[in-house]
Amino acid sequence: MSHPVILFMRAIAPLPLPWLRALGSVVGRSLFALARSRRRVALTNLRLCFPHWSEAQRREVARRSFIAFSQALLDRSWLWHSPPEVARQRIRLVGAVEEFRQGSRNGSVIGFGPHFYGMDAGGCAVMQQVVERGSTIYTRQSSPAVDAWLRAGRLRFGNVILLSRNEGLKPIVRAMREGRSLYLLPDMDFGPQESIFVPFFGVPAATVPSLPRFARLGNARVVPLVTRLTPDGYEVQVHPAWTDYPTDDVEADTRLMNERLEGYIREMPEQYYWVHKRFKTRPPGEPPVY
Repeated sequence: MSHPVILFMRAIAPLPLPWLRALGSVVGRSLFALARSRRRVALTNLRLCFPHWSEAQRREVARRSFIAFSQALLDRSWLWHSPPEVARQRIRLVGAVEEFRQGSRNGSVIGFGPHFYGMDAGGCAVMQQVVERGSTIYTRQSSPAVDAWLRAGRLRFGNVILLSRNEGLKPIVRAMREGRSLYLLPDMDFGPQESIFVPFFGVPAATVPSLPRFARLGNARVVPLVTRLTPDGYEVQVHPAWTDYPTDDVEADTRLMNERLEGYIREMPEQYYWVHKRFKTRPPGEPPVY
């Protein structure tokens, strides 16, 4: 894989973490200043989700978000290219870890991983340190070299398989029924197909109800995994499994997912994936926001 980005990531992998984080800070500040369209997306998301904040507060959170995005991106260098013990040392699992471990051994468990910038580190840590057999859903990249690099990184730790988003429902449910845990990141706008509109910070957001549907079809428990970028690496908070979930009401379950996600975001809003056009798909008759 001779793609320049991949060569760069291999080259910086041995650098001390404080150096990488400093470089990420410089890159993030530069992107915030230069990537005007993506900065506008982040600020629009924050304006819709936090209308009570001042413009200065939203701008500061957006700036810090760009820094966290860049730092997490550069961290994939050591995550995917350094010796495995580096990842084990720098990523700490806390919370209800044993419950997740027991779930993976006694029936399937879905790790609900919201799109915080540490999502890849969280997924790798769980597959390396906890899960015996895992799976995650994957979207093919346009560049063959980058696609191969991402696949290799996400397959690096543990007994894990990648399931293509284009192959539909059956392989995912089959993997769960075989006892594989699923690391699922459903909190993005994947377009109108199969999405329903439920509130996200009070704004109607097209949301794929995959979490409750997969939980029901795979007879799986839902265990949230919230990954926080820290000065010395990452902290993965494993929350207790949701009780009485899913119910018979898919819309109510999807609404509840967003409500609980809002709580996680409020704890560290600067680390959420605000650069994504979360409200790109609008309800019929509603004007675009970007």
